[in-house]
Amino acid sequence: MYEMLIPSLAFLAVVGVGGAVLVVRSARQRTLHERIHGTSYGGYGGGGTAVASSAYSGARLVRAMEQVGRAVSTEQAPSGLREKLTQAGYVSINAPTIYVGAQLLLVVVALAIAAPLVLTLDLSLLIRGCIAFFVVAVLALMPNLVVSAQQRKRRAEVQRHLPDAVDLLEICVSAGMGLDMAWNSVAEELRGVSQTVADEMSLTTLEMQLGATRADALRHMAERTGVDDISSLVATLVQSEKFGTSVSQALRTYAESMRTERSQRAEEAAEKLMVKLLFPMLLFIFPVLFIVILGPAGIQLWAHFSH
Repeated sequence: MYEMLIPSLAFLAVVGVGGAVLVVRSARQRTLHERIHGTSYGGYGGGGTAVASSAYSGARLVRAMEQVGRAVSTEQAPSGLREKLTQAGYVSINAPTIYVGAQLLLVVVALAIAAPLVLTLDLSLLIRGCIAFFVVAVLALMPNLVVSAQQRKRRAEVQRHLPDAVDLLEICVSAGMGLDMAWNSVAEELRGVSQTVADEMSLTTLEMQLGATRADALRHMAERTGVDDISSLVATLVQSEKFGTSVSQALRTYAESMRTERSQRAEEAAEKLMVKLLFPMLLFIFPVLFIVILGPAGIQLWAHFSH
């Protein structure tokens, strides 16, 4: 029975990762369909194509997770969970409910998979309980891992393209454009490079058009992305307006500091790379080199001494 343990755990891991990927893809398809057609995820119809059918199936899965989450969670979602989902790009008001429903459904799936697996293994009760707990914990933590990975990816994308956005903003302001018009122009220019940064800048513009101040809109952008550089940009613009200094000069100084910080982060990553490569070299590369270089000599010495 021990030889079935590793293949079974590998199968469970593949099922968990595949399910998480399907959930993420279905959520993205639902969001894109809502933005394009202006309908909810239950309003698919018409085409009859394979893409529409797949999107509709994903939307039904998301709706089922939302109903399960709404049934088990009667209280308001914690602010920390909503903030984490927002920073990961899931800005829907139903995102926390879908998250809770996905966790519960994955726990049920884990129990359904682990129960027959544990009952068929000829092991002690403690080991079978540990295996069942491991399977349930892995699948229950899968939504958290997916959201955390998406959050880190989105934050890294914003940090990578924000210095370019500030450079373009400084160029537009120096050319005589107003700050709001320059902000809109930079958002449109960045849309082909980084959709995330362009969407966040467009949403900030929409908030300012609805009556929010520039400082509040930029602070909301910093909260949605989780990037501290945007908070520093807010402080720079607020101080420039408060003391009446040149906005273009302030943006130029801030852009230079951001370029320096980005270069320092790249140098830091390059220095860490040498340490990270040390362990693969010691474990995989050096033993192979020793076998290739010293292997023939060792074979000849063994043949010589054996005679």
